[in-house]
Amino acid sequence: MNKFWGVLFLTSIFFSCKENSATKVEVTNALASIATIEKPKVKFGFNLDEFTVEQDTVKNGDSFGELMLKNKVDYPKIAKLSEEFKDTFDVRKIRVGKPYMILKSKDTAETAQVFIYENDRINYTVVDLRDSVSAYTDKKEVKYVEREASGVIETSLSEAILAQGIDYNVTNNLSEVYAWTIDFFRLQKGDKFKVIYKEKYINDSIYAGAGPIEAAYFEHNGRPIYAFAYESDSLKVGVDYYDEAANNLRRTFLRAPVQFSRISSRYNLKRRIRYYGNKIRPHKGTDYAAPRGTPIMATADGTVVESTRRGGNGKYVKIRHNATYSTQYLHMKNQNVKKGQYVRQGDVIGWIGMTGNTSGPHVCYRFWKNGRQVDPLREDLPKAEPLSESLQPAYFAHITPIKDQLDCILYPEKPIDTEEDLVSLP
Repeated sequence: MNKFWGVLFLTSIFFSCKENSATKVEVTNALASIATIEKPKVKFGFNLDEFTVEQDTVKNGDSFGELMLKNKVDYPKIAKLSEEFKDTFDVRKIRVGKPYMILKSKDTAETAQVFIYENDRINYTVVDLRDSVSAYTDKKEVKYVEREASGVIETSLSEAILAQGIDYNVTNNLSEVYAWTIDFFRLQKGDKFKVIYKEKYINDSIYAGAGPIEAAYFEHNGRPIYAFAYESDSLKVGVDYYDEAANNLRRTFLRAPVQFSRISSRYNLKRRIRYYGNKIRPHKGTDYAAPRGTPIMATADGTVVESTRRGGNGKYVKIRHNATYSTQYLHMKNQNVKKGQYVRQGDVIGWIGMTGNTSGPHVCYRFWKNGRQVDPLREDLPKAEPLSESLQPAYFAHITPIKDQLDCILYPEKPIDTEEDLVSLP
């Protein structure tokens, strides 16, 4: 209250002494000083000046219950949280290395009032322990900054991405956009790309990752392929990627169930298998070798009809996509889906392992068409439907300036570092 009367008094002086410019400056500075002093420090929606603040990260051996008991929270509150709010905050799943903040009462007891757990750089969970117990999730304010990037492939897409100082996640995002139209196992030296995407920042300065790709251009084997993210409100299907002619870049099936792996064995009805004494045994699958624990993705939407373990197949998942197509994924370390579950294209259904008859970590990908196993790499898989003709005028109007922007992005100049290069200059 005293501060309020002080501000009022200084304000009255300011307006009554118009003839004294020096006084004006002094009063203005005094007002600014008071405003600065009274500005609270707010974080996660709480005025930190009202609490004793403890900040730390989850350490090996820490548990939520022990952290709370150590900070004088009654066990009944801990039990109520774990039972009634487990869908919001599962106390068993706090992870080592994750930051947290405890807001304690400003008294001699210093009892924990609020626990804030940072799920990632943007999302956090608040456990309010005052009075009754409650928990909710929220997000930090994020600023999006558009970025353009380009590159020419010399060895691999990932190296071309990193050479431009681009977030590695853009590599994965690009591979997902073009997963149905470009074979990333067979990129050529000289292939080129351009990309427009947004970077996320917290508090205007803390980098928080790359957002989805908004537009891209990829030149593979001399063939240019544009990609534009577009969401049609009338279709209610979310964002998809279309080319400059409004053709959907997506196909019904992904080319492979594992990103950035290698084919260690192809579909071959006359293959000799060392495991079986080098006898000819048909191999009706395509093997993708990758490190143990690598995610395995459903190559198309469908329903899980089997998720079990059997003989030489080891742990596996089988998905029925429609009346025509089914797929199977063998030798998993573990499954991530159950029988009867509906999955979407790209969902992680398990992880690379070595269960069953196998000499190394890989997934054997099997593909059925009309009840007969076939080679998916030789199948002309159906494309997704193009954008409806009624929606195309709005789409073309939307992509025209973006396409111009992509076309104007320059490729990075190749450094001149050899005597031969220097001689060739005019």
